[in-house]
Amino acid sequence: MSEVTRSLLQRWGASFRRGADFDSWGQLVEAIDEYQILARHLQKEAQAQHNNSEFTEEQKKTIGKIATCLELRSAALQSTQSQEEFKLEDLKKLEPILKNILTYNKEFPFDVQPVPLRRILAPGEEENLEFEEDEEEGGAGAGSPDSFPARVPGTLLPRLPSEPGLTSLTIRIEKIGLKDAGQCIDPYITVSVKDLNGIDLTPVQDTPVASRKEDTYVHFNVDIELQKHVEKLTKGAAIFFEFKHYKPKKRFTSTKCFAFMEMDEIKAGPIVIELYKKPTDFKRKKLQLLTKKPLYLHLHQTLHK
Repeated sequence: MSEVTRSLLQRWGASFRRGADFDSWGQLVEAIDEYQILARHLQKEAQAQHNNSEFTEEQKKTIGKIATCLELRSAALQSTQSQEEFKLEDLKKLEPILKNILTYNKEFPFDVQPVPLRRILAPGEEENLEFEEDEEEGGAGAGSPDSFPARVPGTLLPRLPSEPGLTSLTIRIEKIGLKDAGQCIDPYITVSVKDLNGIDLTPVQDTPVASRKEDTYVHFNVDIELQKHVEKLTKGAAIFFEFKHYKPKKRFTSTKCFAFMEMDEIKAGPIVIELYKKPTDFKRKKLQLLTKKPLYLHLHQTLHK
């Protein structure tokens, strides 16, 4: 085993243990982040075409299956259902397989298949510097544009049916102010509603790519229909807006900044909210403003009784 491969396996193992520890401690947001970061790196190695890999095709397939299981556990933690589809004790069975991947020759314990490499980074991945070196040095292979599916034109959802005594909310995303607005490629905004622990309360929605860029603004002019009545939102919940754009040199879609709106800010009419530096802090504990310049996310709210 080369020193490069030994180091890679050690980092994978450390990342796996961090995620499982967070999971067992009930730190679900941190566990999800760690699982998704590791899953993407495993997917990348499983689909790499470079000739200097020490992994056989069969080993790459196993690595890809472990990535799938990490995704399944991550999805289970984000599910609002009480029954988890993929349990922590199941995931822990995979740690010795990952550690001994070069000698593992048994049948994989779960009936899963490797999933395609995702183009969008997991939360916080750009700040994961111990992996960043691998990103920069990786060959064309899995990073080539042909290996990425085309981005769908938004995933917006329809307005909720009206119910007596309940209020639905439409948020029009008008524009966002950025000093380098004109340089953003394929910009769009991901909208999510999180509780105080950063857990999703509604389905996540993506806007279509921005309609135009002008001076220091990226214009969207698109309506987001909140997928839960205002009265049913839990105390301390917040609506998050993550501004994302494509980075051609690194060949992935990255979060540039984010903004959020808390429950006491839900009022009919226009509102401007501040922009914060990535990574997105769904728990709102360590917020840093993106810039001192007067640049904001411009929204307009409509309440439907």
